[in-house]
Amino acid sequence: MYNSKLFAILQHFDKYEQNRCRKYIQSPYFNRSEELLTLYEAFLKAINSSKKNGGLDKTYLWSLLQPDKPYDDVRFRKYCSDLLKLVEGYLGQEIYEKRDLQKTVNRMEAIEKRRAKVLTPTVIREAGRHLKNYPNKSAQFYLNNYLVEKALYELKDSDIKRTERNNVEKISINLDYFYVAEKLKYYCLVLMQKSIVEEDYDIKMIDEITSSVTKYNLSRSPAIAVYFQIFLLLNDKENEDYFYELIKILKENNMEFSREEAYNMYSYAINFCIGRINQGQSKYVEECFKIFKELIDTKILFREDRLRAWDFKNIVVLALRLGNYSWAEHFINKYSEKLPLAFRQNAISYNLAQVYFYQKKHEKVIELLREVEYEDVAYNLGSKAMLLATYYETDEMEPLYSLFESFRAYLNRHKDIPVNRRKNYGNLIRFTRKLTRIMPGDQSAVDKFKKELKETKNVASLNWLKEKLAELED
Repeated sequence: MYNSKLFAILQHFDKYEQNRCRKYIQSPYFNRSEELLTLYEAFLKAINSSKKNGGLDKTYLWSLLQPDKPYDDVRFRKYCSDLLKLVEGYLGQEIYEKRDLQKTVNRMEAIEKRRAKVLTPTVIREAGRHLKNYPNKSAQFYLNNYLVEKALYELKDSDIKRTERNNVEKISINLDYFYVAEKLKYYCLVLMQKSIVEEDYDIKMIDEITSSVTKYNLSRSPAIAVYFQIFLLLNDKENEDYFYELIKILKENNMEFSREEAYNMYSYAINFCIGRINQGQSKYVEECFKIFKELIDTKILFREDRLRAWDFKNIVVLALRLGNYSWAEHFINKYSEKLPLAFRQNAISYNLAQVYFYQKKHEKVIELLREVEYEDVAYNLGSKAMLLATYYETDEMEPLYSLFESFRAYLNRHKDIPVNRRKNYGNLIRFTRKLTRIMPGDQSAVDKFKKELKETKNVASLNWLKEKLAELED
C-alpha cells in the first residue's frame, strides 16, 4: 500500500490538512462509513510513523476494518477506492471553499431554479461585492463577470421581460474579454514553444482575434494588452520596440495580476533578453537585470515567499556580468533563505563560487566546487564549466585534463541533457583543450583558433574563450 495512490496523496498532507480531511470524512453529508474513517486513520498512522514497519499491510488493514471476517480482496479494494474518492472530494472542496465568487454564482443559479425570489437582492449585492474586491484583472476576472451577469440575466427573467433593457451587452463584452485574453495567452505559449522545438498546433481564428484587438480597442483590458504585446514580440523578434513597449505595459499593469501570472508574463521579456544576450548584444544584460530587480521590488519573483533556484542563479550571473560584485554577494546572503531548503546550500556554494570567479579569487572557487556534484543538471554543467575555466586560469594542468575526461563522460552519460546544450559544453571542452596547446605570441595558431571559433555554433562560455584568446595575442 506504500505504492498506492492513497499513500501518494496523503503523504503530502501536513497536520493541518490531515485534520481538515478527517473532518470532511467524518461529515455524514459526505460519508457514512465508519470503516473508511478507520482506514484513513490507519494510513495517517503509517505516514506519521518514523518507521515503515508494515503498518499498511493489506491483511492487517482488513483486520481493522472487518476483524471477524476473512480477508476479501475485492471488498478491500472497494474500501480503498471509496476512500480515495473521498480524499479527492476533499481536495476539490478545499478549492471550492476558497472561491467565494463561484459559490455566490452557484447560489444565484440555485435561487433561480427554486424561484426563491426573496433571496435575490441579497445574493446580487453579495456578487457585486465579490466582483469589486476581486484581486486582479486577469482573464478570470472577466469570466467571473460573465458568469455573474449571466446568472443575473436568469434571475431577473430577462428572457421574458422583452420590453425592458437587459444586461446582454455586459454578458457579451465580458465573454469577449475573457475569450480573447485566454486565446492570446495560449497562442503566445504555442509561439514560444515553436521557437524551441518544431511542434505544429492548429489554433483556430487567431488572425481574427489579433485583428479584433485593435479594431475594437480590446487592449483596454490589462490582460489583453499584455498578451497582445507578447504576441507582437514573438511574431517579430527583430523589432525591439515591441520589447520596450511590453516592459512599459507590464510596469503599468503588473499589480493587476496574480504574482504567478505576472511572473509568467515577464518571463517572455526575460527570454527575449537572454536570446539577445546569446547573440552578443551586451546591452540586454542590463535590461534583463533591470527586469529582475523590478520583480524583486514588487515581490513578483517570489512564489509563496520562495525563490526559484534558476532565477537565483540568473540574477547573480547578470549582476556579475555588469560588475556589481558586492550587490551579487549581498543578494546571495539576503535571499538564499528563500530558496527551497533541500537545494539551498548547493545554490549558495555555487553562486558564491561565481562571485569569486569574477573576482579572480580562484582558490576559493576550487575550494567550493571541487567536491560538489549538483543534482540539478544546469547547476552541474555550470559548476564544471566554472571549474574548468578556473583550472585553466591557475595553470592547474593535471586536474584540468582530468576534468576534460570526466566532464565529457558526464555529457555522454546524461542523455536527458538537450542536444544543443550537450554541444555547447562539448565544444567548450574541445576549445579549452586547444587553448592549452597554443603558445603565447603564436599568431598563426591564434588566427586559426579564432576562425574556427567564429564558425562554430553552440559554444558555452564563449566570452571567456574570446578573452583567453585575446591574452594569447599580447
